[in-house]
Amino acid sequence: MSETAAVPVVLLTEAEIADKVTDLARQIAPRIDDETVAVCLLTGGLWFAADLTRALSRAGRHVRFDALWLASYGDERASLGRCEVRADLQRPLAGRRALIIDDVFDTGLSLSEAHRLVRDAGAAEVLTAVFATKPWPKPRAIQPDFSAWDAPARFLVGYGMDAAGAMRGLPFIGAMD
Repeated sequence: MSETAAVPVVLLTEAEIADKVTDLARQIAPRIDDETVAVCLLTGGLWFAADLTRALSRAGRHVRFDALWLASYGDERASLGRCEVRADLQRPLAGRRALIIDDVFDTGLSLSEAHRLVRDAGAAEVLTAVFATKPWPKPRAIQPDFSAWDAPARFLVGYGMDAAGAMRGLPFIGAMD
């Protein structure tokens, strides 16, 4: 059986994810305004960014939207140790607050690079939000400002997280180890 054909062990259900996103939006809403640009890190952050921006809207914050496509994993389970910019920002950020949104905080490489790129684009303030924060054996250069869930040190799939491009669309978060 191939790695992507294996059945993941469910760690968080769809309802549990929704509750965590709503709670996180309530924490973020007082720190941002309607001029804030939500910057989704593609591809994994797409699911979380969609849910979080809708939850922020329900909390009274109607952010603007942009995306940044960075690649640091390819189809591997371990980071390649570098970040490649595959698609840059489209919306002007000069003088605005930006909220970078990603699915999982692992090595910190993608979030650090995104933070640098957004700051260099002229954002007045850069905030970061991730759905899952995984433990890491070494200190990371950056820590997210907001995190919905302290994830276990397992190989996660679903809700944007993948196994060689597969299983991103699962409505739950599962472990593949």
